[in-house]
Order: sequence, then structure tokens, then C-alpha cells
Amino acid sequence: MHGSRIAAVGHYQPARILTNEELASMVDTSDEWIRSRVGIRTRHIAGPEEPVDELAAHAGGKALAAAGLTPDAIDLVLVATSTAIDRSPNMAARVAARLGVPGPAALDLNVVCAGFTHALATADHTLRAGAATRALVIGADKMSEITDWTDRTTCVLTGDGAGAAVVEACGPGEEPGIGPVLWGSVPEMGNAVRIEGTPPRFAQEGQSVYRWATTQLPPLARAACERAGLTPADLAAVVLHQANLRIIEPLADRIGAVNAVIARDVVDSGNTSAASIPMALSKLVERGEVGTGDPVLLFGFGGNLSYAGQVVRCP
Repeated sequence: MHGSRIAAVGHYQPARILTNEELASMVDTSDEWIRSRVGIRTRHIAGPEEPVDELAAHAGGKALAAAGLTPDAIDLVLVATSTAIDRSPNMAARVAARLGVPGPAALDLNVVCAGFTHALATADHTLRAGAATRALVIGADKMSEITDWTDRTTCVLTGDGAGAAVVEACGPGEEPGIGPVLWGSVPEMGNAVRIEGTPPRFAQEGQSVYRWATTQLPPLARAACERAGLTPADLAAVVLHQANLRIIEPLADRIGAVNAVIARDVVDSGNTSAASIPMALSKLVERGEVGTGDPVLLFGFGGNLSYAGQVVRCP
């Protein structure tokens, strides 16, 4: 009942980098067109021999190492993903097996681009309830596998990767490091972002998503700060879902986080769905752009027109 905190983070991206110039040789587009509309210049693409659970396990292993822990310290594994091809074993069980985590509760969450912040809240609630003591929370997606590479409106967006956090219960007297979640959805607009069909393919109504994100989400993000007892001006950083630079920048501006570093990992990584927030947070920590204990707003949004946000303290 004492809350939880993020002990460490880690991330992983495949080695292959796909540039805008290479995309222009595959589909009718250009570097200038892509940069002006979505702000992306490169993305990482996993090969056929790199499944989602491998990406996730690499990120999870780095987070464990950063926390100074061995796999047997974990009793809950949560993986947020929307690109799992098989139904069973689930992604969390496969990641636990790769890492050698003995006997954890292993759950997948599919809330698409808001998956990691939903998973983080689920871990926090589970630890508060005393049902686990330490969780490995991962967002991982292989978007290249569900991308229509002939559709220039969507193929310019997507990339692959994974990000992870070790979350542990706080002791008596310790200040919680994960604030209350604010989450919800707009199910009647769920078709605005889709992964459907056989084989599954990603599609979206870009203008509808842009209008929704930039007009409806700022007050919700501010409310997530209020639940943590902070104002947007108190934030050291804002890590939004890395959907599109043209969404991130106006959304961050309307939140009012005037003193915050704004994560812009989308420029180099593309839209990696559930991986985008933990990956961007891990890079801010790695580069020293945020310090231990700094308050950071994490806010995921997108598929299902779902959203979830909370203020966390940096490890």
C-alpha cells in the first residue's frame, strides 16, 4: 500500500536504419515531404530473424542490469504490444523465458500506442495491492511487420524497438515515484487507428487523430499533473507518445510545461507504438537530460483512441 517507483530503465533498437531517402526509392515520397509532415528522418527496422520478444528481452535485460538486479528478483512481467503474431505463449512468457525469470505472473496488454503507460499503471496498482514486489514493464512493437510499404501516408511513420522499466514497491516512509494514472478512451472513434486484416495492416485517419490529440488531450495531460500534486511548470520533462512531431510539439505547448525538456525521439526512431514512451524516457536518462528524482510526465495516446498518463520520478 506504499506505492511504487521506477528503479531503472533500458531500451533497444534493431541495427538497421531506414532513411527517408531509401523510402523514396520504395514509394512516391521524399525526404522533404516526410520531414515537413511528420518530422521523421530515420527509423530502425528489425529483420525477419528478430521477433518482438527478442526486442523486448534486450530492453528488459538492459533495465535489469541498470537496476543491478538478476532475473530472479522479478515476480511480474508485463509486456505492452500490439504486434504479437501468436496468441500463446504470450509475449510476456516468451520474454520471461529468454531472460530466465523464474515463475513470474506474465501478462500482455494491447492498448496500442498507450500500452506502456497502461502497463506501468497496472504494475503500480499490483505492487500497491501487495500482489507482487518487483515488476519488469516493457513496451515493444515491430511495426514494420504490419506496415503497408506501398502506402506513403503510413509507411513513413513506423519503426521498431522496445523500452523497459524495472518497477519496485516502495517501503514505509518512502515517497511513491509513480503518480496516479489518468486513463480512458473514445471507443466510438476507435476506427481512427486500426490494425486489422489477414495479414494485419496498420491504417489510420490521420487528420482525425491530429485534431483529437491536439485539442482533447492537453487538459487531460494537465489533469494527470494535478493528480500528482504538480503543475505543468513543475515538470522536468514531458514524454508523449512519439506519434508525429506535428502532434508532439503543439500538444506539449498546450500542456504548458514551459520548463520541461520535450522528448523528440520520433525524429530518429519513427512511431514505435508501445515502445515509444519507455524508449524516449530511457534515452533522456542515458543522455543525462533528466536527473534522479526529476518529475516527468508520461502520456500515451493513439490506438482505440485510448490514453493514459502519469507523472513519474526518474530513476
